[in-house]
Amino acid sequence: MMSLSIASPSSVTFTSKINLSKSSFHGIQIPKIIQARAVNAPPPSYSSLVVKMAKREEELKEIRTKTTVELQEEIVDLKGELFMLRLQRSARNEFKSSEFLRMRKRIARMLTVKREREVEEGINKRISRKLDRKWKKSIVPRPPPSLKKLREEEAAEEAKESAS
Repeated sequence: MMSLSIASPSSVTFTSKINLSKSSFHGIQIPKIIQARAVNAPPPSYSSLVVKMAKREEELKEIRTKTTVELQEEIVDLKGELFMLRLQRSARNEFKSSEFLRMRKRIARMLTVKREREVEEGINKRISRKLDRKWKKSIVPRPPPSLKKLREEEAAEEAKESAS
């Protein structure tokens, strides 16, 4: 509620009686949407989940057979591949978007196995972080395997062209 009063041409007063402290807005209620299955529809198949779990278990067995040094080298390679995928995405080249998730999960599994080994050796979290920092500083930048492969293929094509 606002009021304006004019007593004389030289004095004008303006008073505002708007109460901004109380609000009548209490949010929006979103109703829950329940998806109903068709009456004759079969239940969802869990065979694909079983296959995924089996693949995951095989991958973990493969990771656990590697030494810690091999794990660290593969982690560096996978992070390089992940970087190459990000470059491809930013350049709007064609790539498989599912590779992001696959690589990140593989890196996470490797880091988990590495940490499990540290726990078995009795290394606590604080020392583990110090070791990780030292390891990250000791990494020598190198091109990822996919880039090496691409360069080798280009060199082979150039060799064929020069031989022809």
